[in-house]
Amino acid sequence: MTTLRATDQTPGRRRQSEAKRAAVLDAAEALFVAEGYEVASVDAIAARAGVSKRTVYDHFGDKQHLFAAVLDRSGETLIATIRAAIDEELTADRDVREALLAFARRIATETFPMSAYAVFRRLNAQAPLALPSGKTWREEREAMLEERFARFADDGELRITDPHRAVQHFVALTLRLALDAIDQGADDTAEVLAIITDGVDAFLRAYR
Repeated sequence: MTTLRATDQTPGRRRQSEAKRAAVLDAAEALFVAEGYEVASVDAIAARAGVSKRTVYDHFGDKQHLFAAVLDRSGETLIATIRAAIDEELTADRDVREALLAFARRIATETFPMSAYAVFRRLNAQAPLALPSGKTWREEREAMLEERFARFADDGELRITDPHRAVQHFVALTLRLALDAIDQGADDTAEVLAIITDGVDAFLRAYR
């Protein structure tokens, strides 16, 4: 009897396998957020997904790799949101101050309130040590910003010798302070936007 390998699956079987994988990811995300990594069990995840425990292990290997896959998927949603904001706000035909303000305001008022961002932060906070994932959403976010900041420097809009350090300064002065204010209960959009404006102006005093 010939065993059907994953690479030899028919389109129907492949779709079924992908659907099961997605169901496991959805179930795992819900339980990791609700109960935490340590408490959520593979048995409970399999039951919620409507699959066997063996199916979970076939797709992900173990609980730690499953958590890594859930975290990666959540981070990819945020990366796509940030990439869109960079492409649409940090454009070469725009005054650099206006562009930086528009980008930071968009992240603070549209991305931070997203339920996907809340889920990602909750997951990231409980990530087990030595997480088996080759991705870090922070590195991807910074790499995208570094590329755009380097372009501003090439165009003479910013004085930057180290794009990585410049991005760290920008994020610290704007998005991190805005997020801290939100975490501390700031529910006034005007307050968050004022933090963003002050941060952008402080950044430009150093880099323009």
